[in-house]
Amino acid sequence: MYSATTRSITVTVEPQYLEDQSSPADSHFVWAYRVRIENRSDQTVQLRRRHWQITDGLGRMQEVRGPGVVGEQPVLAPGQTFEYTSGTPLSTPSGIMVGTYQMETGNGEQFDVDIPAFSLDSPHQPVRLH
Repeated sequence: MYSATTRSITVTVEPQYLEDQSSPADSHFVWAYRVRIENRSDQTVQLRRRHWQITDGLGRMQEVRGPGVVGEQPVLAPGQTFEYTSGTPLSTPSGIMVGTYQMETGNGEQFDVDIPAFSLDSPHQPVRLH
């Protein structure tokens, strides 16, 4: 698991390679990732936007931006958590993801919360010993 805390908002990510949805012979590799967002602050916040940077094993990066996550813009009161699962395909057997969530407080202040960088690893990547 990977975890980061920004302004008392903790984001934890757990990636999982999906063998049954992947086709290595066709250069198609799929991962699911479970995200847990925990509000440890003393104010209510709402997740407004997401920004992901997804980099494959060849260094090719794509950016994904949009409102909310999985069709929702969850509101988290102090002590509350929100969890969701999403996924991403790559054309290489490994990669990395990192990003931010834009949060908004009850008085309209917006700030970014870090999503920790996490590794997308499959059993099909070559092992190199240095």
